[in-house]
Amino acid sequence: MSMLFSRMIGTVAVMLVVAAFISSSDSLAKLFTAGKRWKYSVIVGLLGGVFGIYGNISGFDVNGAVVSVRDIGPMLAGFSGGPLGGLIAGLIAGVHRLTMGGITARACVVATCCIGLICGFVSSKWRSQVTKPGFALLLSALMEAFHLGLVLLMVRPFETALDIVKQIALPFILVNALGFALMIVIMTYMEHQRDLALERSRLQSELEVANVIQHSLLPTISEDYPGSKSLVVSASMEAAKTVGGDFYDLFYVDPTHLAFLIGDVSGKGVPAAIFMASAKITLQNCIRDIPDLTTAIEAANNILCARNEAEMFVTLWVGILDLGSGALRFVSAGHNPPVLLRDNAGQYLRFKNGFVLAGMEDVKYREQSMQLLPGDILYLYTDGVTEADDRNHRLFGEERLLQCFADKSASAPAQILSDVKSTIDTFIDGNSQFDDMTMLCFRWNPEA
Repeated sequence: MSMLFSRMIGTVAVMLVVAAFISSSDSLAKLFTAGKRWKYSVIVGLLGGVFGIYGNISGFDVNGAVVSVRDIGPMLAGFSGGPLGGLIAGLIAGVHRLTMGGITARACVVATCCIGLICGFVSSKWRSQVTKPGFALLLSALMEAFHLGLVLLMVRPFETALDIVKQIALPFILVNALGFALMIVIMTYMEHQRDLALERSRLQSELEVANVIQHSLLPTISEDYPGSKSLVVSASMEAAKTVGGDFYDLFYVDPTHLAFLIGDVSGKGVPAAIFMASAKITLQNCIRDIPDLTTAIEAANNILCARNEAEMFVTLWVGILDLGSGALRFVSAGHNPPVLLRDNAGQYLRFKNGFVLAGMEDVKYREQSMQLLPGDILYLYTDGVTEADDRNHRLFGEERLLQCFADKSASAPAQILSDVKSTIDTFIDGNSQFDDMTMLCFRWNPEA
């Protein structure tokens, strides 16, 4: 009895490994999803037949009967390829068994073919049930009991058949049933993992499209835009994920006044990106339609609050620059203070900070103002810059950021952004980016 168990279990173990390898392959799945069901059934039937032959070869003789795990092949083929797959596997394994001879050869051929067909029909009608380990165990145990029943019916003398059945019944039914149930578990798991991989691939493709759409919402800064000789502008945005919640904008309020803003939506990923698009469009419409900057921001805040079921919020720094005089009016809504670069030294513009947008209705905001001098550079950023951390969880911080502007008054805005990013990359030393990182920088030079 122990020898029967050990040899049959060893054979099942090998078949489990092979079944796992085949199940993880995409080739058969592509045939199935392409609608070529009959080809899929034929290939599955051939593979099941090979499993059956291996079971025959690994079996051993008990009073003229070859005891093996042959039936697992046709059962698996029936489960995956339906009645056609089960029949093909049963015929292959059965014919091979017939060539081995023995008192139970014909009974085994009939039993193996019938088992492949029955499992195919059962799986076609109740596939979801067969994928459950308990049901699979019961089904395979019944199939092996059916196999032994045919031996009792077809093998003569009956006493010999009964003696064979008594010796092999327990290991024969138990090992085959457990082997089939385990293979169903493995195949179902692999199929589930393959579906998850396909779903992840589909989602990644959609996120990449969303990334393209998100960047298309941002203004394209070039020599033609903003097109003012007194202004040189550069900007960059790097999302921590494929899409993010940071944004910047640059647009004319009228021919002599340019609005520029930078914002950071709470959260990351797709929800933040959707709210970012809504916030950007709302702010642009309000600032263009309402001459007073504080009134425009208050109106935008109320609009965002009214449709904020996700309870997200936005930090914002927005300014309107008179391109001729350099007069700058701005409002800060919970955002990081910008850096003013003047005379080769950077300094933070720390003015009265307002409440974040979309956090509460009817919030009042205060407009601030200052005068830019020719050659002044203004640098705006989101907290992903100052909160970038290294492997020891030290933050980049405001002091390190300010040091990036020493002796940089002669540098172009694009070069300044590149230098800041390089300094951050050196500081974090390969640590992953935790937050979105967005920067907007411009130089006002009316004498250009």
